[in-house]
Amino acid sequence: MRLEELILFERAAALGNLSAAARELGLSPAAASARLQNLESAVGATLFARTTRSLTLTEDGEIFLTHASAALGEIEEGKARLGGQEQTPRGTLRLSLPGPFGQKHVLPFLREFLDRYPQIELDLHVSDELVNVVEGRYDLVVRIGPVADSALMLTKLAENRRVIVAAPSYLERRGSPQMPEDLYAHDCIWHSDMRIWRFRRGSEEKVIRLKSGPVHGYDGGVIRDAAVYGLGITFKSLYDVGEELASGRLVTLLDDWEFQGAGAIWALRPPGRFVPPRVRVFIAFLKEKYGPRPYWETAIGEGAAE
Repeated sequence: MRLEELILFERAAALGNLSAAARELGLSPAAASARLQNLESAVGATLFARTTRSLTLTEDGEIFLTHASAALGEIEEGKARLGGQEQTPRGTLRLSLPGPFGQKHVLPFLREFLDRYPQIELDLHVSDELVNVVEGRYDLVVRIGPVADSALMLTKLAENRRVIVAAPSYLERRGSPQMPEDLYAHDCIWHSDMRIWRFRRGSEEKVIRLKSGPVHGYDGGVIRDAAVYGLGITFKSLYDVGEELASGRLVTLLDDWEFQGAGAIWALRPPGRFVPPRVRVFIAFLKEKYGPRPYWETAIGEGAAE
């Protein structure tokens, strides 16, 4: 197994095309095919399912790619250290952001980031889909909530505190719940896969299993706006409703109860100890912007955030 074979394998997986990887590396198609065959013989597995038009990783290929990428990363780290100094952040940063958070709390800062690091380009993907970090060839994925994949490398960017909110117009009509179980008598708006709301106050816990209500859905922005328009009570992350709380369009409820299951806001990257400079500086940049206590909490005032 040779280094150039691993490089070809990693590039072919990233591009989904052996001919494109060959061109990038200055190889003929025949030479690239021979290198790939040598690698498959060395590992004793078929790494790609090939057709005349596509190149898709097999299950064995996906497993091997994780280790191959980590090995190549370690080699790059060694080269950087032998050079006696950190590499200049450069290259394309392939980045995946969750919709509302990315639009509100990442996109506004990207001009400053690119001005600071002019040799970095961004390949930006904004979606609420839970993308696969390795299969999607992402350098970095920002994800909110619990993270199940223990193989990924995680850096916490900020806490993700959630609160129960409603519009003053709704509360004028229906009154305010004083205890979590009072929610059963209210119109509650929930995300379609989160009908169980868990609360804690000291050692006391409450589990509320919501029944049918007037509004529910998958789009977090629509759920927030439905609450603003007085359609009911919902829970939201503070990063998503900071402006509405500051303006009074929404108010918090059940403030002495902590909403459970919020997780945190994470930066996820593929396995491997080596962090490319472009990834390292982007994580540091976001942590600098958010601070120990995120600005979307402090901006709404101590009364709403505590």
